[in-house]
Amino acid sequence: MDTPQVLLDHHLKTLRLPTFLREYDKIAQQCAAEGVDFPRYLLRLAELELLDRERRATERRIHQAKFDVVKSLDTFDFLAIPSLNKALVLELARCEFIERKENVLALGLAGCQKGLRVRFTTAASLAHELIEAKDERRLMRFQKMLSSFELLIIDELGFVPLSKTGAELLFEVFSRRYERSATLVTSNLPFNEWTEAFGSERLTGALLDRLTHHVHILEMNGESYRLKDSKRRRPGKPRS
Repeated sequence: MDTPQVLLDHHLKTLRLPTFLREYDKIAQQCAAEGVDFPRYLLRLAELELLDRERRATERRIHQAKFDVVKSLDTFDFLAIPSLNKALVLELARCEFIERKENVLALGLAGCQKGLRVRFTTAASLAHELIEAKDERRLMRFQKMLSSFELLIIDELGFVPLSKTGAELLFEVFSRRYERSATLVTSNLPFNEWTEAFGSERLTGALLDRLTHHVHILEMNGESYRLKDSKRRRPGKPRS
């Protein structure tokens, strides 16, 4: 490898242009064979670098969000939950509610490619993390980290009853995000049963007051989507 190429590779690494570095020689040969001029050669490289950078950024945000499983809305069978408002789901998928600092409540038995910071967790896990942070005297730092997410997704609220301390700390998370950031909550309980999870009518009332002020409600009543999907995938029994 000659000196100019060694220097070029070094400079591209320093500038953090990995796609440029990986592709410039191959694209140069393609452009030479096609008679493409120099500006269009650079344009091809710049477009490849930009596309790859956007892909890596999306993968990084998905990883930071800590989703248990990554799935696209394209794979969701709306026919499995007839009561679900498909038009509202598709509207929410545009993520404009996040910019407006609105909330989403998904209620029922059924269970970020937009450049936004998202965090996924369950209510029980978050309560445990909050209690742990409090015991280790880093609660304010943890709360500040949670506040930095443009969308906080809290799954399975009400699935596991919360301790008094856990419920109070979780309420504080909701309170801090009120009209500042968007929150998406899923629960298998109707509103009138949320007291069972929080153990206090006063706390539950204050929480619902904040959550439902700017809210989109998705009702998902019917057979569990996971169960129905499992039955659909299960091979039929052989005839005797």
